[in-house]
Amino acid sequence: MRVSLARALVTDPKLLLLDEPFAALDEITRRALGEDVHVLWAASRAAIVFVTHNVEEACYMAGRVVVMTPGPGRFAGETIVDGPLPRPPGFRTTAGFRKACEHVSTDLARGMESAAA
Repeated sequence: MRVSLARALVTDPKLLLLDEPFAALDEITRRALGEDVHVLWAASRAAIVFVTHNVEEACYMAGRVVVMTPGPGRFAGETIVDGPLPRPPGFRTTAGFRKACEHVSTDLARGMESAAA
């Protein structure tokens, strides 16, 4: 995964699309690579679209989380995650992080309800 990220960043892109880049990884490796992505972002300031199905990962990786419904291109909600990027140690234990995760989970449930209707 680190090699794939390096390969993508070598051309100094303005936009980086990451579609579930950590899906096949264990939690320890996933968190380490999340830190690596934050460091790379801080150096390049490229816009990153990070697709994940993991609520906590979304809230940790992004300053803005957009929830989409199962229907194509439908918007279920948006959450702004307060806190600096890259994330400081212990960020996952803060009240702001927990609140953002709860908000994203609510948007996710709303999106599932609208898809079922």
